[in-house]
Amino acid sequence: MTGQRLKAAILVVSDTAARDPSTDRVIGTLGDVFDAAGSTSWEQPIAKIVPDDVLQIQQSVCGWADGHDPFNLILISGGTGFAVKDNTPEAVSPLLHRQAPGLVHGMIAASLSVTPFAMMARPVAGTRNKSLVITLPGSPKGAKENLEAIIKLLPHACTQAAGADSRTLHAGGVKKLEAEAGVKPEPKHEHHHHHHDHSHSHSHSHSHAHGHAIPRAHTTPSERQSNDPAAGANRRYRESPYPMLSVEDALKIISEQTPDPEVIELAVSTDLVGYVIAEDVYAAEAVPAYLASIVDGYAVIAPSSPDAGSNTKGIFPVASITHANEGGTLTPLEPGTIARITTGAPLPPNANAVVMVEDTLLASSTPDGDEEATVEILTGEIKPNENVRQPGSDVTLGSKILGRGDLITPVGGEIGLLASTGTKTVKVFKKPTVGVFSTGDELVEHDDPRTLQGGQIRDSNRPSILSCLKSWGIPAVDLGIARDTPAGELEASLRNALRGVGKSNNSVDVIITTGGVSMGELDLLKPTIERSIGGTIHFGRVSMKPGKPTTFATVPYKPTSSSQGQQERSNRLIFSLPGNPASALVTLNLFVLPSLHKMLGLGQKPAALGLTPSLGLPLVSVTLSHSFPLDAKRTEYHRAIVTVSRMDGRLYATSTGAEGVGQRSSRVGSLASANALLVLQPGKGTAAQGTLVEALMMGPVLAE
Repeated sequence: MTGQRLKAAILVVSDTAARDPSTDRVIGTLGDVFDAAGSTSWEQPIAKIVPDDVLQIQQSVCGWADGHDPFNLILISGGTGFAVKDNTPEAVSPLLHRQAPGLVHGMIAASLSVTPFAMMARPVAGTRNKSLVITLPGSPKGAKENLEAIIKLLPHACTQAAGADSRTLHAGGVKKLEAEAGVKPEPKHEHHHHHHDHSHSHSHSHSHAHGHAIPRAHTTPSERQSNDPAAGANRRYRESPYPMLSVEDALKIISEQTPDPEVIELAVSTDLVGYVIAEDVYAAEAVPAYLASIVDGYAVIAPSSPDAGSNTKGIFPVASITHANEGGTLTPLEPGTIARITTGAPLPPNANAVVMVEDTLLASSTPDGDEEATVEILTGEIKPNENVRQPGSDVTLGSKILGRGDLITPVGGEIGLLASTGTKTVKVFKKPTVGVFSTGDELVEHDDPRTLQGGQIRDSNRPSILSCLKSWGIPAVDLGIARDTPAGELEASLRNALRGVGKSNNSVDVIITTGGVSMGELDLLKPTIERSIGGTIHFGRVSMKPGKPTTFATVPYKPTSSSQGQQERSNRLIFSLPGNPASALVTLNLFVLPSLHKMLGLGQKPAALGLTPSLGLPLVSVTLSHSFPLDAKRTEYHRAIVTVSRMDGRLYATSTGAEGVGQRSSRVGSLASANALLVLQPGKGTAAQGTLVEALMMGPVLAE
């Protein structure tokens, strides 16, 4: 970086300025500070304004820090106080790879010399990749004071963060650095000496004695960061930094972070099965399109009334034959003649009714004996429109045939309706693509012919999840097994999934992983998501059994190229499920399925009778066939078989484990025959036989 000017970016966080940029005063004020610092150090900063929105703040920071040519300094002004909407520290902290508390102390000290209210600020500083990120107050005066307090030191900090050789930079010592930066050390005061002596106590008090330092967390609870894999064992958490959420709160967060479905247009074919209609569809053609016979028989001209002077009884010449197939122009039927007709065929012009073949007799044949010449009609009771379908009697031209939110099922009714009305294309919600990989050095492929050794385990989670996704009609990509190396396969698997997979080079919308989300030193999913790819972990623990360490995260994503031009950065979802097989499938059904349903557009159907369209597994009430043990603290999702009784029509649930015994999350067999998850609320003892509980249905109800 020697000799090069540094690049700075200013992000103003303000609802007011986002609506009316002319109200902002911060950008100009900070620009003056850079001008005063000298054009030899800094290029002219760029600036951007966003509302008080965590996602937009994070997208801006990642966009400036994660590219091939990142900004050296990113300043974020606003949202650092205690107001309800002040979320800047919470948005920025998870993005930082390393903290810079010294800069924070310097800014606070400078502000405290002006006003005691500086204690109300919540600044954050640190590095992301090669960028230095610092938050400033939202007021122009406060932002200026904070930046002026540290501006002379920032070129050195940014140069180091960009990768300059520290040994070369510090070759002249601190005095040289101070002179180059134009700063002077604070004068020493005698009453401060006790902070800098070397008479460290070795007692067991709360001093910072070298021999007896008290273990402490190295991030605040508000940061909610995972273990740093680069830190030593003594700096690892002994309990999770993530708060324990209820299942309801976890589902709410997932719903909020799941993007709305994307609309695409597809041709009408059997490939539409599993898609959801994105807008109301209206009939392009009437069904039937013509006056059609509903029986085999003879088209006739029936009198409009008994007094019309003629009837259908008698012997009539057969003028023509009409089949239900593609044909040319039909010859009009003359009075006194009839036309042979098959089911579904159009009536010839002038004909208005059909006589069933059962109500006729052959009177004579043609000379060659091959065809009917005359036919006797045995009844005079035939009335107009008898045995015929009127045009549009099934589907009226222009009528709504399918509505927004309707699912195109494999039964075939929706496809048949679209095809019969001449609909060529239809707008549907795009199906999300899901990438699946397992993590762990101990895993081997399920079909590996070699005998297992040591602690090896066959990977059953990935095939199970891919099978489940296939049954849901979700396009899935098998991403294989990733080993437990933070800067290696794990990060590469995540990045490859986000960048594009397979020959189509399409990136996945959702990533599902299993394993690596607990507290062990090799459980690296969370730190890799947070520290390596700039993701945000929205929760890392859920109060449930099994599946407590379930983790949900989002990662900012911007397509590298697009045929439709520039695309905005969006989020990709990551569901990191526990490694135990039962836990993985339970949490897949409980958390991933509702998110996929929302992306599929299943929640877009208007509510009927005041009911909200449900996403995820259907919920029913079942009766326990025997007693079930309860967990004292966590809601349990017990794998069970639900059957319907032929005697009383009620649904009964039986555990897939031993009667009256709990289920271990590692038991693969507990899900082999299960078609439901019983929702057993926390409690003491057991839920008695005959108790009515809720059940989430994973499959069809079985007959007793």
